[in-house]
Amino acid sequence: MTSAELLWFVMGAGVVAYALTAGADFGGGVWHLFARGPRAAAQRLAVERAIAPIWEANHVWLIFVIVALFTVFPRAFAVIGVALHVPLTLALLGIVFRGSSFVFYSYDLRGSDRTKGWSRVFGVSSLLTPVFLGDCLGALSTGEIRWDGHRVTSGYLAGWLTPFAAGTGVFTALLFALLAAVYLTFDSPPEVKEDFRARALAMEVATGFVAFAVLLLARAGAPVLYESLAASPFALAVQLVTALLAVAAMGALYSRRYRLARVAVVAQVALVVVGWGLAMRGAIVLPDVRLGGAGARDEVTRAVLPALVAGAALLLPALFYLFRVFKKVE
Repeated sequence: MTSAELLWFVMGAGVVAYALTAGADFGGGVWHLFARGPRAAAQRLAVERAIAPIWEANHVWLIFVIVALFTVFPRAFAVIGVALHVPLTLALLGIVFRGSSFVFYSYDLRGSDRTKGWSRVFGVSSLLTPVFLGDCLGALSTGEIRWDGHRVTSGYLAGWLTPFAAGTGVFTALLFALLAAVYLTFDSPPEVKEDFRARALAMEVATGFVAFAVLLLARAGAPVLYESLAASPFALAVQLVTALLAVAAMGALYSRRYRLARVAVVAQVALVVVGWGLAMRGAIVLPDVRLGGAGARDEVTRAVLPALVAGAALLLPALFYLFRVFKKVE
């Protein structure tokens, strides 16, 4: 394995970490938006208490992936930044609006029209941002983004406006909502556990249907990715294990074994991301930008690897301590 390939896998781990942490925060915002019934206020309070201590820290993984991408694979970064300028800008605006509105909502006077407005901004941005992020990942797989070795030739609208990319965005939002609902069954007070349990079960069913629909859309919308998913025994095995984990999570939720459900859904979401990365088969942007042509240089990768080790030695204990204090990680 080359140093560039190793760094690509490390970046993939960063994407998984972002999905499992910040993804759940986005999902929490979705449930904050759709809190309903006589316990709506308690549902919102459970979401706020779950995400308030740690939501800012979770974005460290996105920052890491972006910095690693433009440092190690500058050509890929340039292609993605140009071709997906519009949805990436929308996702960035969503992240900013989500964070700032949550702060204003948290410290404003409760019950006023202004506070309700901040709550709606928080919820809507939490819903739309994962759609744009997933749409970008889908666009990288469509094969419509073209690069001739010097510049992007397909323009600003290629890839991300396709049904497949849009379906991937919807699937991402549902997956994050599922993750948050399962986390909240474990973290919430007893009076709202059943509410989030019912929503988690519904989200497992919904994500299953949407995942199948996205797979069908991939046949025409991302043919290279579809062929990889359909032809590779390893990719099929990952999909099978992911489906089994979804069933296991549903069984654990049904029997109210919330700790087991959390473990199962974490593994499920992680394998969804891993499965997409493996199906790309060494491509960053299909079909033109692969690891070998993404601009990685040996002198850079040799310098980045020890820097990552040193950074991890500082970051990981700090994150563990943060979660230990505020989330009681065992």
